[in-house]
This record gives sequence, structure tokens and C-alpha cells, in this order.
Amino acid sequence: MEMTSVTASILASGPEIIIILAACTVLMLSLLPGPGHVRWLAGISVLMIALAAGMSWGLASGSPQTVYSGMFAVDPFSSFLKMVLYLGTALTILMSGGYLATERAVKGEYYALLLCALAGAMIMVSGNDLVIIYVGLELQALSVYVLVGFLKTHGRSNESALKYVILGAFSSGLLLFGLSLFYGLAGTTQLQGLQAALAAQDISSPLLTLAALFLLSGLLFKVGAVPFHMWVPDIYEGAPSPITAFMAAVGKTAAFAVLLRILMLDLVALEAVWHASVVAMAVLTLGLGSLAALVQQNIKRMLAYSSIAHAGFLMLGLIAGGTGGLASVMLYLLIYTFMTLGLFAVIILLNKGADLGEPISAFAGLARSHAGLAAMALVFLFSLAGIPPTGGFFAKFYVLMALIEAGHAALAVIAVLFSATAAWFYLRIIMLMYMQEPAEPAKIRISPAVRLVLLTALAGTLLTGVLPAWFLGLAQAAAAAGLG
Repeated sequence: MEMTSVTASILASGPEIIIILAACTVLMLSLLPGPGHVRWLAGISVLMIALAAGMSWGLASGSPQTVYSGMFAVDPFSSFLKMVLYLGTALTILMSGGYLATERAVKGEYYALLLCALAGAMIMVSGNDLVIIYVGLELQALSVYVLVGFLKTHGRSNESALKYVILGAFSSGLLLFGLSLFYGLAGTTQLQGLQAALAAQDISSPLLTLAALFLLSGLLFKVGAVPFHMWVPDIYEGAPSPITAFMAAVGKTAAFAVLLRILMLDLVALEAVWHASVVAMAVLTLGLGSLAALVQQNIKRMLAYSSIAHAGFLMLGLIAGGTGGLASVMLYLLIYTFMTLGLFAVIILLNKGADLGEPISAFAGLARSHAGLAAMALVFLFSLAGIPPTGGFFAKFYVLMALIEAGHAALAVIAVLFSATAAWFYLRIIMLMYMQEPAEPAKIRISPAVRLVLLTALAGTLLTGVLPAWFLGLAQAAAAAGLG
């Protein structure tokens, strides 16, 4: 049911309004004189995120609705993924304080930019119109551009930001060109209107195929899929570690939310146009990410290629389609957020401030110097490798099951083979932690905020492995409501 009243529209977009107001508040408070108040900005940011999450939870219990003349959707699908966004952003903020202090970059605008990026991601998730989706995407992207180059005295951070701006602008151009073609073909940018207009057209039209490919190319750039992956390793390595974690978790979730809504919920009639392209890119993405990560000596570059491989796995859920495919991708994004942010918290603790790209050798002997931290890293690495009983195993398992049920058994076999290959570079870090002596005694001080991040990520990674059916049920209910 479409609600057109101003009050209903403001209420439905309440979580986004809260986050934008929080960003403005944090930015204004950051201008106060003296350094002491900055440490409170992280707490204020997390508190406002919790408030927005509570409002999203309340909206999720109501009936699905579209507001702002059908341009903005509030439904179980968007509410589920917004919870993943809140989780990823809150954990990023909590792990950032110590890192910024080490890098001597404690500034209040850092948290304001993270909140702006979160607001953009939320708009992307609820966007029911191609223009609104683009506005949310650019709000997120512009904020992340600045955050990637936030360490102004580090050349690699500045270089990464410049590369990201140039390549991001190129991807935005592709997306806008595809959007303009769809508007020319259908006379509207609203997704339901597009679906109705395109259903009456010839699916084999070259112009329609061109529009779909340009739109798809712009979105797949954001998830780092092959052949649009070239930016991922350099940006992940050069960005501040908390921002790399934010991009890997929150950025990926927002981009896949748009792909899910466009390809599986509203423009599923175009499956004949995009299906073959997505199959080819999914296999290439899995292969390149898994194989390239094997030879990396830098933990952030390794995780960049790992992120590419996981994007390939998520694309398999798009190919599977239906409630099973949609739910498997949604669950995968939740579990990926837990295990990725947990491992990045460990990486941040090992950071000595000497350079931005931590070598894999920094993990050597961690089990002897800090047994508890090594045990947590072990769980996160097992989950990323897809080893039971962690959540990462069931994330991949449900995607594979959805593929098999959809009749794509060959793709499932290919995914298993690449997943087995990818397990090696995670096991290599485990071997360093448990089978080598530390090069020098590691002095690690775990702050209460980072301890909370580690425990939250650990609990989420283990609970999704112990109770996978319960979490899958939540994802299936949200997916069924979205498809319905």
C-alpha cells in the first residue's frame, strides 16, 4: 500500500533522518575547542545508530509500504539489510578510536563522514527508484572517498583516495548512462513502473540489453566483481584499516542490496538479458579472487582478493534466484560482516603505525604471545574459509543449496573447488600464528571498545554456525515478504 502523506513519509524515513541529524550533530560538536571532547563523539555516533536501529525494528513489524510517491520502500527486506549496515558501522566506529590515536589522526569529522556513508547506504537499501538509489550511492561514495584519504600525511592513503575517485567517477558514468537508457525506454525511473513498461517490450531489443549491461556494470564495480575489480587491492591496502573494514562489510552490503532489489525483486523479467553475463562474471570473480590471494604477502591485499572471491560467491545467490537465493545472499552478508570486522579488529591491534599495509608475517607467533587473540583470529579465519561449525560454512552451504535447487549443480561444483583453493591462504595465517615464533614480542593493548568489537564479532560468527536455521529463517521471512 502506498502512503502519500507527508507525516507517513517522514516517519518511514525516520532512521535515515536520525542518522543524518547525528552526522550534523557530530560535525558541529567536533568544532568545539580542545581535544578531550572528540572521544565522546564515537559514543554519540553509536548511540544514534542504536536509536535508528530501534526505529527500523519498529517499522519492520508493520506492513510493507512505499512513500515519497513510491520512491522509497520500507519492507522486511530493507529492514533486515539495514540491521547489517547498523552493525557494520557501529563496530567500525568502536574499532577506530585506538587506530586513529596511533596514526595521530583523531578528528571529529571522521565519525560524521562514517554516519553520512551509512545514511547513503541506507537510502540505497530502501531506494525504489533508480534516481534515489543513485543519490544514496553517491552520498556513500563521496563520504568514503574522503575517508580513504583521511590519513593526510600518508602518501599511500592519498594515492588510494585519488584512484578511488577517478575509478568511482567512471563507474558512476556507466551507471548513469544505463539509468538514462532505461528512462528513455520506459519513461520512468521507478522500479515498479520500469517493470510494467519493460514487460510490454521486446526483451531481445539491443537497446534494452545495452541499458541492462551498463546499469549492471556500474553496480558490479561497487562490489568488486571481475572485470571491475582492479581498484579493490590498491584501495583496500592504502585506506585506513577501519575504513577498509567498513568498505568490505557495509559497502558490499549496500551494493548487493541494490543488485538484489533490481535483479531479483523488481526487474526479474530481465533475467534473460543479464543471466549469462552474471554467470560468467561470477565464475571469473571466484577464480581470480581465490587464486590471486594465494601469492599475497600483505594481509590487507590478501583480504581484498578474498573480498573479490566472496563477491563471486554472493553473485551465485543472484543466479540461483527465488526465495532461497535471495535469503542465502542476505544471510551471507550478515555472517560476512561479523567475520570480516572481527579479523580487521585483530589487524588493527597488530598495527604499529609504521605503514598502512600490515605484512602477513605480523601474525607469526601470535598464539604464543596472545593466545586469546589468536584463538579469536582462528575462528574468524575458519569462518572466512568456510570451515564448520562457524557461520561462514553455512553462509556458503545455503548458497550452494540454492544453486542446486535451481538446477545449477555445475556452478555449485565450481564454487566448491574454488572455495577449497581459497582455504589455503587462510590456513597459511593460522600456521604462522601457531607454528612459528614471534619475530619480536608484540605489545598489544586491547581497549574496552575493541574488546567489545571482538566479542560481538566472535559471538555472531559462532552463533550463526550453531543456530544457522534460526538466522536463515529470519532471512527467508524477509526475502519472502520482499518477493511477495
